Amino acid sequence: MKDLPVTSDPNLLVGIETSDDAGVYKLNSEIALVQTLDFFTPIVDDPYHFGRIAAANALSDVYAMGGRPITAMNIVCFPITDMPKEILKEILRGGLEKIHEAGAVLAGGHSVDDKELKYGLSVTGVVHPDHILTNHGAKLGDQLILTKPIGTGIIATAVKGKLASKSAVDSLVEVTSTLNSQASDIMLKYQVHACTDITGFGLGGHLLEMARASHMEFSLYADRIPIMPEAKDYALMGLIPAGSYATKHFCETMVDIKPGTETVLIDLIFDPQTSGGLVISMEAGEAEACLQELERAGVSSAAIIGEVTREHPKGRLQVA
Repeated sequence: MKDLPVTSDPNLLVGIETSDDAGVYKLNSEIALVQTLDFFTPIVDDPYHFGRIAAANALSDVYAMGGRPITAMNIVCFPITDMPKEILKEILRGGLEKIHEAGAVLAGGHSVDDKELKYGLSVTGVVHPDHILTNHGAKLGDQLILTKPIGTGIIATAVKGKLASKSAVDSLVEVTSTLNSQASDIMLKYQVHACTDITGFGLGGHLLEMARASHMEFSLYADRIPIMPEAKDYALMGLIPAGSYATKHFCETMVDIKPGTETVLIDLIFDPQTSGGLVISMEAGEAEACLQELERAGVSSAAIIGEVTREHPKGRLQVA
């Protein structure tokens, strides 16, 4: 994008500069729009669950900015002559269920005839201009909370290879179709300095984005990261998405890994996630209270996985 003539606007409060989760445009002193979109190919075989997962994934970016979704529009690529229309209906039914669960409304959408099935949403939310959360406000001494376990990319790879157990598929559906709304509602009760959601760049990639945007060094404690059941086993079998290797290669000059750290844990840390959890950076004094409230509310996998350890002009990630 650096060579394209992107227009600046003082009302564009969050744009492309820090690779944030969504764009934010100020309408007036009380309301700013949060705008995002996301769509992808199926990660599970069931069309209804795929619709739920894709919608939850798209809605997540609004929650990561501290916003509330209000409208959504379907994005559909579907091989209309090769697949039964009932499959498309089930995908849209699943997506609509999650839109309604989020308290938003479906405002329309767009479809194209495409040989490769894809589905997602364009989502608009609202947030107060003074209460926007971004990925570039982490402060020295903050602790980092992750609200969902990682491993969805590895399990999805096992699904594609027909190697995933029923329990692994059930876990994948449950984790990826769960909205980040409850976690967002709870974190907004506390003094949050930065937030992002974990998606295709993996936990390590998105933490590094936050560290670079905040000009800080993060320490990530590999043994504290919540991991989905069976994900480690599948990773040890070599069922690792190609995106994991690409992300590791991109990040390797900005990441220090403690000698002796299990290779499989590094694979999991850079595993591309679908509809992953939020990473919340907040003062250490509030993090434990927030974590306890998340657990009481049923966000049972939430954990403190690291901290902001020192200032760094270019940002850096330490994996210990």
